[in-house]
Amino acid sequence: MAKFVSEKIRMKSAARLAAVQATYMAEFGQLPVDEVIKDFVNGDVGRYVIDDKSDEYTEDEEFVRIGDMDTAYFAELTRGVHKNKEQLEKSLAQHLHEGWSFEHFDGTLRALLLCAAYELAYTSGLDAPVLVKEYVDLAYAFFAKNEPKMVNALLDQIAKKIRPA
Repeated sequence: MAKFVSEKIRMKSAARLAAVQATYMAEFGQLPVDEVIKDFVNGDVGRYVIDDKSDEYTEDEEFVRIGDMDTAYFAELTRGVHKNKEQLEKSLAQHLHEGWSFEHFDGTLRALLLCAAYELAYTSGLDAPVLVKEYVDLAYAFFAKNEPKMVNALLDQIAKKIRPA
């Protein structure tokens, strides 16, 4: 039974990663969201990530295939973000420190925050702290500097407002 649960969790995590990538592609490639979803579900894009195995002596990158994802959840998440994007952006902007602008964030960071904000606001399958951790982990997959810390702080604020304990 535990294997089934862990596989289900892994597939949802893969769906979140793909949703961040698809949200980015749809927005910055100005592509129809359903076309992007179809490309991901068919495996045409988004099935590999770069595993950076660099050290102080070598720079080595390897493409690693991502495991199967929960395609229904991926499509629901990606469409939900697309449908509610304007409201999600307003919500995120309200939680930023003065002088910060959501529009000036890196495109990948914006896509990640939109997906996280959507899940916090529109789903109830995971407790907020677990969901925040999922997206902080994703932030570490994309960024190495201060972005994951900012994602953690911002999503924690939003979670406390949207889903009070």
